Amino acid sequence: MSGAQATELAKLTNEYRQLQDQISAQAWEFNLLRARFARYETALRGSQVTVYTQDCDLRYTSISNPMLGHSIEDILGRTDAEILASDASAALIALKREVLASGEAKRAEVPLEDAAGIRWHDLHIEPLRNEAGEVVGLTCASVDVTERKEGEAHLRLLLRELTHRSKNLLAVIQAMARQTARHAGSIDTFLGQFGARLQALAASHDLLVRESWYGASLGELIRSQLGGYLEGVESQISIDGPAIAIKPEAAQNLGLALHELAVNATKFGALSVPSGRLSITWSRRESADGNAVELDWRERLGPKVKIRRRKGFGSMVIERNLARALNAAVNMDFDPNGLHCHIVIPASQILALR
Repeated sequence: MSGAQATELAKLTNEYRQLQDQISAQAWEFNLLRARFARYETALRGSQVTVYTQDCDLRYTSISNPMLGHSIEDILGRTDAEILASDASAALIALKREVLASGEAKRAEVPLEDAAGIRWHDLHIEPLRNEAGEVVGLTCASVDVTERKEGEAHLRLLLRELTHRSKNLLAVIQAMARQTARHAGSIDTFLGQFGARLQALAASHDLLVRESWYGASLGELIRSQLGGYLEGVESQISIDGPAIAIKPEAAQNLGLALHELAVNATKFGALSVPSGRLSITWSRRESADGNAVELDWRERLGPKVKIRRRKGFGSMVIERNLARALNAAVNMDFDPNGLHCHIVIPASQILALR
């Protein structure tokens, strides 16, 4: 081998080694990038964020997660028009073409349909540029915000319901104030009666709030309304009946009626004397419309009952208000041996019979 050939061989060997070193360095960098990309893909798959790219024809070129019931393989190479319902894709395609044309990023919340129904997505769309700065496609990040949207809708529903209930409650309090003032002989009497009735209304509401305004246990409602009158007379009262829940409106109106019955029993009836007895019972009753509930308030061994010629606010709440508000059947029997109030609560006001 001549000297020139040896020199050329050494030169080629050195270049080969340099090339091998470059290939090894690039392979190391490639493996590092692949590891980082794998971590990035793992993080995305564990989140609610889907990142994807599309070309200028809106054909998917990459995507991090399955989307809208389609696998990654099913999405790649296809367009939005091919994988989305036509009515949903039209607005989305128009938004993406606007970004392609303007080169400016856009963000929007869009409803998209999959097999499970409508899903809301918070979509951020960025133009994808080449080294020359030309727009060659899109990079999009999509976050499923369906639960948040449903939560917002539920909150709006609750606010509307709260407004409705507040108006109803104010109307009840206003009517209660007018009627109490009409039958009260003095300001002190008005304040005492009106305050007690507000407390009775509040007791019913406490039960309803505890059950998220779903309904109220009839037994708990009765005990809550008699709570302020039981001190020292527990042995005079018996309460018995099955577990039954009634609707909120029924609980509110029945609670006021029970309060008026308790006040009357304490002042003039069975609870006004040590010998008096009061029994409150309720039971199911089959009716044409379903399971109604019969409630009996029965007093005995108290002072002789006199029929009142003029009906006060309490009688109005018990008889007229229950019948009108709940379509309940109410019978007030002023038996000289003790007041007997019989109430039939219709099936439409019963929440559960267990």
